[in-house]
Amino acid sequence: MSSAQTTPTDTRHPVRDSALLVALDVDGTLIHHDGAISPRVLDVVRRLDALPHVHVVVATGRSTVATWPILEEFGLLTPGRPVVCSNGAVTVEVDPEGEGGFRILDVVTFDPAPAVSLLRRELPDALIAVEEIGVGFKVSTPFPPGELMGEETVVPMEELLVDPVTRVTIRDPSSTSEEFSALVERMGLHGVGYAVGWSAWLDLAPEGVSKASALEQVRRRLGVEPYRTVAAGDQRNDVEMLQWAACGYAMGQAPPEVVAAADRVTGPVEEDGLADALEEVLAELA
Repeated sequence: MSSAQTTPTDTRHPVRDSALLVALDVDGTLIHHDGAISPRVLDVVRRLDALPHVHVVVATGRSTVATWPILEEFGLLTPGRPVVCSNGAVTVEVDPEGEGGFRILDVVTFDPAPAVSLLRRELPDALIAVEEIGVGFKVSTPFPPGELMGEETVVPMEELLVDPVTRVTIRDPSSTSEEFSALVERMGLHGVGYAVGWSAWLDLAPEGVSKASALEQVRRRLGVEPYRTVAAGDQRNDVEMLQWAACGYAMGQAPPEVVAAADRVTGPVEEDGLADALEEVLAELA
């Protein structure tokens, strides 16, 4: 006599329960430009990060030194968590035992001398900074207070340009962002990548390196499918990241070219736009 056999019902949802990577810009997205953090944004990031199949990855133009306080505020200092810094030139993972609290996963460098020499001919009074990973910056002249985090060491220009670097920051306090952008486009820069910030601030990076290129390596390392990627950002250095993600959110205050790169537009940072975007993500995961 045979008896019927039953198998447990699999209640998993093949898409909802598969790994999801959520990449978040910092300034103008996670936090206000003055450094303020919205309690609502803090809450939704923590709720999203608490889900076992979700990987929240900060992707920022900030150095590691400037990024770590933000990770601490949001409770994102989980050992092994990947973090994309310096617009993709530096990728690290959280390691409480490591120097600075992290372990380096990937660093991409370039020769800054040709591009910086060209820019100096047009902007002889510009301030120049070269990143030192986990330390701060070597600078030609001190930057305005609060603009760089970590140690600032003033060195001769020759020392700034002698070695390959991950990033060069060029600041012209007398120019506007629009003037800076027009100048950079007119000059043409070869062999490097660049992004103009919300002020007259230019970051030079290795050619082909962006938040997107670093996040693609992170995605593969985490085993996340390409269609399970979300990103949110607000500035020109986020364009490639928003195009890379299966679903890219532009913040409400983003320039037109950033909005054009995104799939969706949320509210501005002052109105908790990131919280609205991540609430949508949570609802789609429910």
